[in-house]
Amino acid sequence: MGKSRYTITEQSSPHFLTNTIVNWIPMFTRPAAVQIILDSFCYLQQNADLKLYGYVIMENHLHWIAQSHQLIKDVQRFKSFTARGLIDHLSATGEQTLLQQLAFYKKAHKQDRDYQVWEEGSHPQLIQNAAILRQKLEYMHLNPVKRGYVDLAEHWRYSSARNYADQSGLIEVYRDW
Repeated sequence: MGKSRYTITEQSSPHFLTNTIVNWIPMFTRPAAVQIILDSFCYLQQNADLKLYGYVIMENHLHWIAQSHQLIKDVQRFKSFTARGLIDHLSATGEQTLLQQLAFYKKAHKQDRDYQVWEEGSHPQLIQNAAILRQKLEYMHLNPVKRGYVDLAEHWRYSSARNYADQSGLIEVYRDW
């Protein structure tokens, strides 16, 4: 089998990443679930030298552009922390239907766990220059517009579009590129 083009080849360069909830289950329709994602981003920014250039969180997936000296490790940490947080949140709030779905769609080889939150991989794409970075940011930020959820990208609460429109976003992003 050939080598996938979706690999992090240059650890300390920015990458466009996509993480999808297993079987596209709509997990991020609850503000508390989104907050787990935002908290993880903030933690990695403060404690792991992660530069978060932008993000958008949709109901069942998210896109983000990030850079760090250990990006592979930081993506793994992000997925592990958020999966544990989401499962704990669903358990605490009695969301049995979602937990059952996460158990049902768990891959058979994942014997070390009861649930699977994220699809495998993050489909990383290397950002080689500022033009590609702008293109990926625009693609991300227009996701909710194209879905018909909002008229303007900066109206989507769970996105860095506000940061780039010189408005206050939910979390800080790195814009000095």
